Amino acid sequence: MPQQHLDRLSAIDAGFLHQESASTHMHIGAVAIFEGPAPSHAEFLEHIRARLSLVPRYRQKLAAAPLGLGRQRWVDDPNFNLEYHVRRSALPAPGDEERLRQLAARVFSQALDRTKPLWEMWVVEGLSDGRFALISKTHHALVDGISGIDLMTTLFDVTKVPRTVEGDPWVPRPVPTPAELTAASLLGAVGAVVTLPLRTAGALAHPHEVADELAERVEGVSGIARTLVLAPAPKSPLNVPIGPHRRIAFVPARLEDMKAVKNALGGTVNDVVLAVVAGALRRLYEFRGDPTDGVTLQVQVPVSTRRHEERGSFGNRITQVVAPLPIGVADPVERLRIVREAMQDVKESKQALGAASIADMQDFAPPTILAQASRLNFNHRLFNLLVTNVPGPQLPLYALGRELLSAFPIAFLAGDRALAVAIMSYHGGMNFGLLGDYDALPDIDVVAAGLEDALAELLTIARAAGPPSELANRRSGNGTRRARRDVPATG
Repeated sequence: MPQQHLDRLSAIDAGFLHQESASTHMHIGAVAIFEGPAPSHAEFLEHIRARLSLVPRYRQKLAAAPLGLGRQRWVDDPNFNLEYHVRRSALPAPGDEERLRQLAARVFSQALDRTKPLWEMWVVEGLSDGRFALISKTHHALVDGISGIDLMTTLFDVTKVPRTVEGDPWVPRPVPTPAELTAASLLGAVGAVVTLPLRTAGALAHPHEVADELAERVEGVSGIARTLVLAPAPKSPLNVPIGPHRRIAFVPARLEDMKAVKNALGGTVNDVVLAVVAGALRRLYEFRGDPTDGVTLQVQVPVSTRRHEERGSFGNRITQVVAPLPIGVADPVERLRIVREAMQDVKESKQALGAASIADMQDFAPPTILAQASRLNFNHRLFNLLVTNVPGPQLPLYALGRELLSAFPIAFLAGDRALAVAIMSYHGGMNFGLLGDYDALPDIDVVAAGLEDALAELLTIARAAGPPSELANRRSGNGTRRARRDVPATG
């Protein structure tokens, strides 16, 4: 669905705006590394300008009705200046990863200007081996991490020869007056009420299906309530007040290694990812001298609720589920088993459907109630950290004939949380991007090394194991679940 002038923000997108503060920046992005040399600034600007017709939201800004009436809307920016959004920098010698990380951290430490379209790109020259990088930063209200891959690939091609993109010359529509914004907000509220009889008629036509779905949604919402009240996230050294400054770390990995672990030990690739994160955080706790016995953190895992027929539409269609990270368990295979069974329980508990129901309810909430609901989504009682796994294309991509070699996604920090982990698969890789608070996580490199060690540990065990059932039989024989003696332990 093409983006329209005066489109209203979805409830989830408005929630991301409500959550933003001087220390909580709600932008996401990536650091992408290309074979060199970098295109000229004029060439890259023209490349983006030619493709902006594919993502018209990138030339729109926020507009609000007087007195906060209704949610903000997207309107064309008559002063749109591509040169403001696309910037250029160069790393000092020797152009290593450390200097690239430092630059990316500085970029992500700055909030986006809400008076302009909510995105930036930085072309970074001077990387070692003649490569260059692209740092992208987009507000979460503009694009979510799952449909965001579709947006980014508008800049890429599947061959070295760029495809031709034809678009009409852009003519911004006039900025609406306060009266027009007020009228749009009132009409939007009336429209929501008017459609209720239509939805009711549809429900009456299929009463059994509606009753079954309603029962599942009630079960899901009840499960979330039980989690919030009866099983809140534990206290953690990762959950402290944060500042505006960030640290970033990169960890390259291979998708085939993740698949090898899940094929040998059971579960899904996402289960393996969570087990690896649990092992890395166990390493961090031990490095700091914090106790790990019996510690199980709770992790938020975003889930796309975008239906198949909604592919290609914009605005967030995501919700989240909460899963355990058993960092108090020394045995890596036991950690994976706990994660695997917990994620299966989450699927059977309808937790994702319940969270989606809460998001649907927010679509009818006035702004003040919506603000409270969005705070609930980031409540420190729900989870300790964010871990998001985004599937990317499994074929090489090119920008102006330069191959994209690797990409490291960057998430966001919300609430009293000092760490967020994002993972993206691309062309056989499965790379981790770590975002940490500058003051609360000076040892972010310990987490990065812990990810490498935890995956290597599971991979060594998987390669030595037979089928999942055979491994389970061998491990249950002695009644214990300790790490193998010939494998370096994470703890």
